[in-house]
Amino acid sequence: MSTVAGIKPRAPMHKGVLQLDRPMFLRQLSTEEYSPRAYGAADLRVVRRVQDALGGVALDRGVPVRALANTRQSTAIGLRALNAEYGREFYVVPESATASEELAAAALDGDELVVDVQTHWMAPHSEKLFPTHWLRDLMRAVMPDWWKDLEEDHAWDLSYYLTNVFLRTENAVAVLTSSPGTTDLCPLFNDEMHATRTLVDNLAGSGRLLNHAVIHASTDTERAAMEEMRDLYDPVGWKVYTMGAMVETGWVDPWFLDDERTGLPFLERARDLGVPLVCTHKGLSQLAPNGSPRDVGPAAKAFPEIDFVVYHSGYEFPLHGSPGEGPFTEATADIGINRLITTARENGIGHDSNVYAELGATWYSVVRRPEDAAHTLGKLIKQFGIDNVVWGTDSVWYGSAQPLIDAFRSFQIPEAMCEEFGYTQLTAEDKAKILGLNACGIYNIDAAQARERFANDDLAWARQAVAEYAEKTPPGIR
Repeated sequence: MSTVAGIKPRAPMHKGVLQLDRPMFLRQLSTEEYSPRAYGAADLRVVRRVQDALGGVALDRGVPVRALANTRQSTAIGLRALNAEYGREFYVVPESATASEELAAAALDGDELVVDVQTHWMAPHSEKLFPTHWLRDLMRAVMPDWWKDLEEDHAWDLSYYLTNVFLRTENAVAVLTSSPGTTDLCPLFNDEMHATRTLVDNLAGSGRLLNHAVIHASTDTERAAMEEMRDLYDPVGWKVYTMGAMVETGWVDPWFLDDERTGLPFLERARDLGVPLVCTHKGLSQLAPNGSPRDVGPAAKAFPEIDFVVYHSGYEFPLHGSPGEGPFTEATADIGINRLITTARENGIGHDSNVYAELGATWYSVVRRPEDAAHTLGKLIKQFGIDNVVWGTDSVWYGSAQPLIDAFRSFQIPEAMCEEFGYTQLTAEDKAKILGLNACGIYNIDAAQARERFANDDLAWARQAVAEYAEKTPPGIR
């Protein structure tokens, strides 16, 4: 495994330690962009509480605990355990929801249109990606039985993506994106993203899957080729990593959205080509300087006709022993999400602007730290407005994102925190906007058509078949 410049190689999750005795959001999972987070004392107490509860359910039903780990009953148990640990009702989940899968579904169901604006899968050539062994462990953890009769190389490919994004999660629309890279280290190239969209169009009709084009903007030839990429791949937006491109020796060619050499010419090109949507990875950078969102404000101010979706919203994992994602203060203005708020304030960007804060990987990371979750949502909404926060998950690295949707549906910022920090409590309308309606405006999605396709196309039929199979099959056999 190669060493990224200045960053130590990541240690793999131990094989066989799959944590299938707890819901997904309490497991130590990771993506191709970061390592699994260590448990703190509070995490361990929550996990033990959940293990005891799920163990009792498994004993009563005569099934293995692992058969319950990915159920909504497990989600309900996990969310209530978090409430108990943190002493407030962050997740509004009735006790009855822990008693059965049916009661859990009744408590966690919703009718929101869900649009996931950040999804991934890995093409076979990315076997060469150096953290591949982590992703293999991840697939074993989130789908331990589904692919048991297939070779491992096929267990985390397109089939895995379609199953988890469209059949096991109630996504009406998903946006397929990728990481940077021009070698086989890249999980998915632009032509592969477009081909995946075409495949889903053929399966279910157009509109269920949209695709980005990843641009290495610091490369003059790629900026020159953007028109050809637009015509060939029909991207809904341009995906950029200002940290540069990943190669085996580390990041190369970093840049900023507002620099004269790369950023400004790229933004001019995006605007002039009629695809005025830039989705920029900010945060989850292990504090790489160019991973900071400090350039978002100047770029958005200079290009009001371009929409900027800020992936991860600038979130960074707190260092060991340091506080998590707390309130915005002058003393913490240059930390994590606060960096995005700072650049917005400095450039007069507030509600109803052209900057959108995206929650992919960020929401997964803060679900088990509900105080951090409250500050994350509270301060983003306070700065950018409820119409400018959008749902993304960074799937398919976590398997089905349904537990994340259910956690968000049930989440509430406590009234005391609202009074202390000037946040607002989330209404059902607010949650519907974040889960999908806000993205419809950015990505030109007809919400009514998306609902109709989700309910009636061939993927909807397959999703129902998967659900019926799960209902009729004993948990230990699935």
